[in-house]
Amino acid sequence: MALRARALYDFRSENPGEISLREHEVLSLCSEQDIEGWLEGVNSRGDRGLFPASYVQVIRAPAAEPPPPARYANVPAGGFEPLPPPAAFKPAAHQPEPFPLPPAAAGYPFPPAPYGGSYQPSQGSDDDWDDDWDDSSTVADEPGALSSSYPDYEAAGGGAAPGRYRLSTRSELSLGSRGGGHPAGHPHPSGGGGAKSSATVSRNLNRFSTFVKSGGEAFVLGEASGFVKDGDKLCVVLGPRGPEWQENPYPFQCSIEDPTKQTKFKGMKSYIAYKLVPSHTGQQVHRRYKHFDWLYGRLAEKFPVISVPHLPEKQATGRFEEDFISKRRKGLAWWMDHMCSHPVLAQCDAFQHFLTCPSTDEKAWKQGKRKAEKDEMVGANFFLTISVPTGPGAVLDLQEVESQVDGFKAFTKKMDESALQLNHTANEFARKQVTGFKKEYQKVGHSFKCLSQAFELDQQAFSAGLNQAIAFTAEAYDTIGDLFADQPRQDLDPVMDLLALYQGHLANFPDIIHVQKGALTKVKESKRHVEEGKMELQKAEGIQERCNIISFATLAEINHFHKIRVRDFKSQMQHFLQQQILFFQKVTQKLEEALHKYDSV
Repeated sequence: MALRARALYDFRSENPGEISLREHEVLSLCSEQDIEGWLEGVNSRGDRGLFPASYVQVIRAPAAEPPPPARYANVPAGGFEPLPPPAAFKPAAHQPEPFPLPPAAAGYPFPPAPYGGSYQPSQGSDDDWDDDWDDSSTVADEPGALSSSYPDYEAAGGGAAPGRYRLSTRSELSLGSRGGGHPAGHPHPSGGGGAKSSATVSRNLNRFSTFVKSGGEAFVLGEASGFVKDGDKLCVVLGPRGPEWQENPYPFQCSIEDPTKQTKFKGMKSYIAYKLVPSHTGQQVHRRYKHFDWLYGRLAEKFPVISVPHLPEKQATGRFEEDFISKRRKGLAWWMDHMCSHPVLAQCDAFQHFLTCPSTDEKAWKQGKRKAEKDEMVGANFFLTISVPTGPGAVLDLQEVESQVDGFKAFTKKMDESALQLNHTANEFARKQVTGFKKEYQKVGHSFKCLSQAFELDQQAFSAGLNQAIAFTAEAYDTIGDLFADQPRQDLDPVMDLLALYQGHLANFPDIIHVQKGALTKVKESKRHVEEGKMELQKAEGIQERCNIISFATLAEINHFHKIRVRDFKSQMQHFLQQQILFFQKVTQKLEEALHKYDSV
């Protein structure tokens, strides 16, 4: 008797190793043993692979052929990393992710890299790290580096400092524990009463996905636990447009001025230092690009559901050329504006340390730097710091959230395409103004000048005025050519600088959306388990509450993005049109001056 199964629902494969199913389709099973909620078999089209066990009903039917050998039959119990949930509830990744090799019995032989989005550590010749930060000394750890805002906190026992709370999302029977294990002191559920607790929400097979690396999966499955300070909550409030980050009660700005070339090691090492003047302190500090790069890396790792603006691109050669330094300073100014405008990033300890630590106090700098690098409220624990509204409206409708996120995903895709098109058009137009337009206007001016020189061969006195007027017209066209060449600096370049900043934001949001979609997937899977009587309602509600926190944070970040986008593009388009008007007024003025020269002829 060959093992067979009938599909209860449609299933669409999205990862290598999976196969698609159609409702009522009959499949051949390689083994009746499920692997963390997944079975292996062959569908009616001859495709072989994995599919969710909850999507099929195992049946027995006679078959002429023996079942194909199971590829995963020898996997040790508890040794295979959980496979991803059904694709019907699985977020579509913004880019294909590799199908990992089967892990060892105790898990992967090496842990996934810490989450950092698309950030890559600074390498190469652009402001290389030197030993002023990399000595081997250590600094005493400071407790309570960051804070929590989990709504249902309780004071920790055992000597916790006042204002600090022990927050945990762990339930009595841990959900999704590795290898299906259970906490000590809790027997494995069995018998008639064990069906409710027998199912767990599975882990994603791809342990390198953004949802896993960010800590979102561990948080949703109830594995986050840590001490946080009550005063450092990241609060989400309900505003007129929905969830919003609570405004910074002490807003400030920071200017970036006077980039200067400095040297060290008796002139062997050169670098550019930028003067920063925060408005809330008034004290200037000097920072190099490597300091900005370090800060960006820390923030990108810490805040998986916040779009940390990208820094201006590095450049291996020409770093001390005036044009490059000026362009980088403008890019850093835009970056700083977005940092100061974000209610969460602006108040981050690492950012405040970056802005306020005196440039000459190397010891204080290293202490703050290492404190940020030893921050424990990252990964799954970061989500403990998010405080969401309570009471009426505190629980979001997941279908509405999913619809809003899908709409924003479509918006970012279209905006990214439009930004690329506008950037290409503006860049091409600027190139024509600098080279083509200038050359063409000066060719016209040269032609008028040749005509004037020809007329000067006539020695008649009454033609002298005309000759001078034509010569002035030639000079006017030369000047207009120079105006065209200089104009992109005034209007098009600022537009392209803004587009570059927003292209960085748009590159961040697929990962943010992936985290939120992953949380929704776990909620849907837990609901299905409850409907099938395989999971207690209380556990499913815990998963939904934690997904609610991620959804609030995601929608708050989306609203902040739209708010800043409207502000920035309104201001930039006004500036662009004002500069265009000034430019054509200058052109008109030169042409009018040339015209008046003919009045006295």
